[in-house]
Amino acid sequence: MKLLVTGASGFIGTALCQQLVEQGHALTLFTRGSPPNPNTGAKRWLHWTPGTLRSWESELDGLDGVINLTGEPIAARKWTNTQRRRLEKSRVDATHVLVAACAKAQRKPKFLINASAVGYYGPHGDEILTEDAPHGEDFLSLLCRDWEEEAIMAEQYGIRVVRLRTGIVLGPNGGALEKMTTPYRFFLGGPLGSGKQWMSWIHLEDQVRLILHVIGNPQASGAINATAPNPVQNEEFSRTLGKVLKRPSWFAVPAFALRMKLGDLADVLLTGQRVVPAAAQKLGFEFHYPDLRQALEACMPL
Repeated sequence: MKLLVTGASGFIGTALCQQLVEQGHALTLFTRGSPPNPNTGAKRWLHWTPGTLRSWESELDGLDGVINLTGEPIAARKWTNTQRRRLEKSRVDATHVLVAACAKAQRKPKFLINASAVGYYGPHGDEILTEDAPHGEDFLSLLCRDWEEEAIMAEQYGIRVVRLRTGIVLGPNGGALEKMTTPYRFFLGGPLGSGKQWMSWIHLEDQVRLILHVIGNPQASGAINATAPNPVQNEEFSRTLGKVLKRPSWFAVPAFALRMKLGDLADVLLTGQRVVPAAAQKLGFEFHYPDLRQALEACMPL
């Protein structure tokens, strides 16, 4: 297939593109930074600024599909007004531009796989959430809602749209886990706040496999939760991570300390969602890493 991938140099994008190339697909890759690798027969890198008004229809014309993974990291810095706008521009505006380019392309892509996040649901306590659950009303929920609504617009052009609501992606050499393990290495690991908040997670390998599964299945459309079938509470996650790292997990971080440092962003870490992958399992997807300890051990160096 001929595919376009945005966010191609990110944590998920890098792993996905490696698999796509190995499977023989021809890739056009959009990246916000400098292209990390020279252009080859299988990969053609382009610099882009998400949300800009440049016309991209020539790049999308004749493609089989688009995989849109672009987005400013949610937890990279405190949510000032400027940062909130950066988050919106890198997701909502970027997706708007891509869909507009799809609309203008003479030979339109057959599918759009658009990134989203389990933050769509907002805080729900212990409630088990499938793809049918409504969106929340906090900043992150509404950001995901607006992001997805831009992607849905592509359906009017006959494009199959998948909205992939991803949880915490666990993998080696980067991503959220790299930040999580740092305090444990100094014997300062432990739960956040009450530790009762749910964490919906997925191993990087399963994240990539699910995207490949969705690409190859024309029945896959709409919202799909990209999370392992066994979410855990933060205290269990912290305890399991400590066991894998052979470190204690007793240094709890008070909620007020997180709020002082991170502002509204702290609520993302202190609430959470108990999300299950109902749509993925209905499509016949099987997880290689359904259990947390197995997933964490697979992330650690030998």
